[in-house]
Amino acid sequence: MNAKGTAYKYGDNVDTDVIIPARYLAIQDKDELAGHCMEDIDKDFVKKINKGDILVAGKNFGCGSSREHAPLVIKVSGISCVIAETFARIFFRNAINIGLPIIECPEASENIEDGNEVEVDFDKGIIYNLTKKEEYKGQPFPEFMQKIIKAEGLVNYINEES
Repeated sequence: MNAKGTAYKYGDNVDTDVIIPARYLAIQDKDELAGHCMEDIDKDFVKKINKGDILVAGKNFGCGSSREHAPLVIKVSGISCVIAETFARIFFRNAINIGLPIIECPEASENIEDGNEVEVDFDKGIIYNLTKKEEYKGQPFPEFMQKIIKAEGLVNYINEES
């Protein structure tokens, strides 16, 4: 399983309130909700990304409240993967539960720049910076997590296994 796209880079401690502001949480339509993804940190985020693009961040991405809306709006907005130095644990679990691929890699987080073309091989845990012709070693997903992500989330995975 691979992801490939343009990198959009943000800093440390991007919290769930920035990813999806609380004022929009009453919206039931996931596409409409995703239209507000990252708008408090980058008002043009959803206008500039293309399906398959990659979000890159620093330490503690997804900190703050434990809302499942945060990884959901990232996924629905078209982002194919989030790379960060570290993730808040609840965001990490919520991302896997809804089928959003994420990968921790301090070297990639530090060296990938906004606008770089990036490809991620989830099976090997390798991140390729195609713009800089660099390669970074992240942590590959265990097989069961790969199955959950390929199924587009935990609920779908459980239903497939039943």
